[in-house]
Amino acid sequence: MTLFRDDGIVLRTQKLGEADRIITLLTRGHGRVRAVARGVRRTKSKFGARLEPFSHVDVQFFARGSELVGRSLPLCTQSETIAPYGGAIVTDYGRYTAGTAMLETAERFADHEGEPAVQQYLLLVGGLRTLASGQYPPHLVLDAFLLRSLAVNGYAPSFGDCARCGMPGPNRFFSVAAGGVVCGECRVPGSVVPSSEAIALLSALLTGDWATATACEARYVREGSGLVAAYLQWHLERGLRSLRYVEN
Repeated sequence: MTLFRDDGIVLRTQKLGEADRIITLLTRGHGRVRAVARGVRRTKSKFGARLEPFSHVDVQFFARGSELVGRSLPLCTQSETIAPYGGAIVTDYGRYTAGTAMLETAERFADHEGEPAVQQYLLLVGGLRTLASGQYPPHLVLDAFLLRSLAVNGYAPSFGDCARCGMPGPNRFFSVAAGGVVCGECRVPGSVVPSSEAIALLSALLTGDWATATACEARYVREGSGLVAAYLQWHLERGLRSLRYVEN
């Protein structure tokens, strides 16, 4: 029998029985963890409200040896709030839909232990903190998070040099299959010709140049979001259900 602690972000919850829940978290040290929280749906539960989506929590788990290797779920026995990002996110539709897409993306990418899961965890914490602050438009925060999630998982798109031959940019064509912008010689079927402004926006979001990103016109923001969604769908092999509800 083992007790272990970790801090993580609650990704989603599922009802179990009459009073319990299955909590899915993205943790710093153990990647994605699914655990049972007993009695959290009762009105007298001491920590049920802490285990809601978007919450950044410090959690203690209790597991038998077989549970550590995935045969059954560990128990969540204690929970302390680190940052209640949900309070600022769920009251605003734009933030809520963007945040839901961020949680779904993180869960899809972080399905095992390892360095990418650690980076994905840190990226999610930073993304939710920025989203909750309201400092930048939610759809820009989401696109930045999606691009950086792709990057930390080995799918960083190129927005300057040709993704195939390395020819210095600017390059006219964009191909999700090729990995970003491509030159005329490397152009593949299905390539599109996006505006230079949309490409500049996506490059700014990937690198954290918020001054450039927030100054971009709405039509280029919409164009850039379409490219991000197509690129993400290609590498995840299916789209995110939550993206359809995102305001843009």
